[in-house]
Amino acid sequence: MFKINENYLKLPGSYLFSDIGKKVKEFTEANPDKKIIRLGIGDVTLPLVPAVIEALHKATDDMAVKETFKGYAPDLGYEFLRSAIGENDFKKRGVDIAVDEIFISDGAKSDSGNIGDIFDADNKIAVCDPVYPVYVDTNAMEGRAGNYLPEQGKWSNVIYMPCTKETNFAPELPKEEPDIIYLCFPNNPTGAAINKTELQKWVDYANKTGAVIIYDGAYEAYISEEDVPHSIYECDGAKTCAIEIRSFSKNAGFTGTRLGFTVIPKELKCGGVMLNSLWARRHGTKFNGAPYIIQAAGAAVYTEEGKRQTKEQIAYYMKNAKVIREGLTAAGYNVSGGVNAPYIWLETPKDMTSWQFFDYLLKEANVVGTPGSGFGPGGEGYFRLTAFGTYENTLEAIERIKKL
Repeated sequence: MFKINENYLKLPGSYLFSDIGKKVKEFTEANPDKKIIRLGIGDVTLPLVPAVIEALHKATDDMAVKETFKGYAPDLGYEFLRSAIGENDFKKRGVDIAVDEIFISDGAKSDSGNIGDIFDADNKIAVCDPVYPVYVDTNAMEGRAGNYLPEQGKWSNVIYMPCTKETNFAPELPKEEPDIIYLCFPNNPTGAAINKTELQKWVDYANKTGAVIIYDGAYEAYISEEDVPHSIYECDGAKTCAIEIRSFSKNAGFTGTRLGFTVIPKELKCGGVMLNSLWARRHGTKFNGAPYIIQAAGAAVYTEEGKRQTKEQIAYYMKNAKVIREGLTAAGYNVSGGVNAPYIWLETPKDMTSWQFFDYLLKEANVVGTPGSGFGPGGEGYFRLTAFGTYENTLEAIERIKKL
């Protein structure tokens, strides 16, 4: 008789954003006259920029002609895209990343979950608290997180690194040594960022203890402060201890087209084995490659027009972030984030739990956000709003909240 992966039975409830979607759906059906403004999930609202659309059309035409038709993509991705990534995201920042150290995928979420395939189940992970749920949930699915402790809202075999107001929502080096460390900067959900000196401490720590850092840089395009690094490889020694995951979803609006990449330097080894080779084997076996059309669109992001147009979109969203941050501050909320990231992290008022505040905002202001407790026990008492709505809806949402 077949057996199931019983680690799935340990998972509490459904995925956070599925729960939110269900609640909003029920409210909308019961109140069809209400205009709901969604500032919860980190999904973009602006259309793809003209340079990307033009590339999509051209690539589509390529697929209609025998001479330019493309079948399966190369395992690692098309070289034209990997070369553009290496040149623009790394070389221009003084970092030398080889083309065969860049693996094209269908998004950062997929890679964040799949990267665990190349690590033994006995590895112990460390995560920020609060944290993007995918890091913990996918490790739980592989049996690496232990058992879920509902009374604590934690997993028994996970090292939680508190990110509190006192530390500006940045983690401190853990007292217990982990094998795998998940870092996300600029951070989801808190919007926090750390400078190069602070990130260097993590690189030094990982090299000293023999840990590997999984570095999620999905929001690097939103960095506005000069001393905040755009890549962990800007730090000395990072190539021997870090894997970096990136996305086209937030910097270029590819949430509906799906494209991302992971960087694994060949210097990163475990017992003489290159992790680059392991990921290449996994990638070639389990992934058939992002579509040619989408990779061509991704390459257009790095053209001069593409860079200018996507930069304008990022400025649009960060204008929204400023509206949210300043509006909530004026209304008396304690707020952080929104400077180097499109997320605003606020304390819930009047001793409300984060889910109570979610229900309150939905019912009284018809605004949807994300309860902080959905990101881990350290998120209780906090709430996340995103800047990915339209400017008009963002203004209206903040005015509604200010009137409560």
